[in-house]
Amino acid sequence: MIAIIDYGMGNIHSVRKALESAGAEVSVTNKTGDIEKCDKVVLPGVGAFGDAARELDETGLSGALRQAVQEKKIFLGICLGLQLLYDFSEESLNAAGLGILKGAVRKFKPGQDLKVPHMGWNQLRKRAECPLLKDVPDEADVYFCHSYYVDPEERETAAGVTRYGLDFASLVWKNNIYGVQFHPEKSQKTGLRIIKNFVNL
Repeated sequence: MIAIIDYGMGNIHSVRKALESAGAEVSVTNKTGDIEKCDKVVLPGVGAFGDAARELDETGLSGALRQAVQEKKIFLGICLGLQLLYDFSEESLNAAGLGILKGAVRKFKPGQDLKVPHMGWNQLRKRAECPLLKDVPDEADVYFCHSYYVDPEERETAAGVTRYGLDFASLVWKNNIYGVQFHPEKSQKTGLRIIKNFVNL
């Protein structure tokens, strides 16, 4: 069973549909007990870091998510769900992230040729043989929509990078923890391959 965490900030329907199309049994939930019973966890998200972090704390989901990671359950953060794994974000300096991964979330600095948010298709370049990228070609196009990016302290966790003004970590991987800045559920064939790889872990 895969638990999709519903904390009022995610594009739940499209994520659920993608997982089910890959053969997964899915539960959309905001209950800590459901997280305890599941095999895998997906934390999606669209919106503001501070609002999301407060919602997770107020509902008790923060502790349940940390516990799931400690119990070695397979965890996938998508977009804001990836950013929430880190300590803090420049978007909301008074809000603490989950602190599951060490590092910060930085804002893109707009320039003459750099529009923020980063929106649309861009290349995912492999930096490691990550299980999520099995049968995914190097420099495959995936779909982004974000103004902030993760800046991991542990550089080796950046299993995939994307160029947008700078090379940023667009896919991170540490043990049982995976995170993608792009939206696999909106990335057509490549995204569905990544989703299927996650389901098969």
